[in-house]
Amino acid sequence: MTAGPCREPIDPVRFISNRSSGKMGFALAEAARDFGGEVSLVTGPVALNDPHGVETVRVETTEEMFKAVKKRFGKADILIMSAAPADFRPSEIAKFKIKKGGKNLSLSLQPTIDILKSLKEKRKKKQVVVGFALETDRALENASAKLKSKGLDLIVLNSMEDGTPFDSDTNKVTLLYTDGRKEDLGRSDKKSLAHDLIQRILDIKK
Repeated sequence: MTAGPCREPIDPVRFISNRSSGKMGFALAEAARDFGGEVSLVTGPVALNDPHGVETVRVETTEEMFKAVKKRFGKADILIMSAAPADFRPSEIAKFKIKKGGKNLSLSLQPTIDILKSLKEKRKKKQVVVGFALETDRALENASAKLKSKGLDLIVLNSMEDGTPFDSDTNKVTLLYTDGRKEDLGRSDKKSLAHDLIQRILDIKK
């Protein structure tokens, strides 16, 4: 299980990140535990306590998250990537704090490692891999493309068209399956939603 954002440093005090709170990923980890699973949670920086009975690994950068997931992936029956890793990182990290001046500052960015794509070839036949997609436009089209390109069994679509899921205790998601089915789970609190999602993922695993 992954959760939360990642931070890509610009200098010793600044970083690039996103607005993920980690609440959905933590709820999923607890739900998987409640279903009897042995759960490892790899999380970026969040203001949440470690779930009881769950191995919790805290990381900062996307590269660190990839290494922690890769280390555990071979023994996993199910991988749920609910985190929001950074898509880009600064090409260079300043050694010292960048001082404010009178001129504009430009940052050169380069892509971070694509965790799901990098694990695709290492996947075993019986493993179930679930991804999340947060979209601001052409939500179904973009999520469907991600489902196929990354070889997922299921993708959970969050659409900004339905309001922001950030820092909220509720969420509204649509599930997209490999056989073309779409299932709208409606809006509910994230803990209830997590149990519904784990049940559907276990149904795929059967």
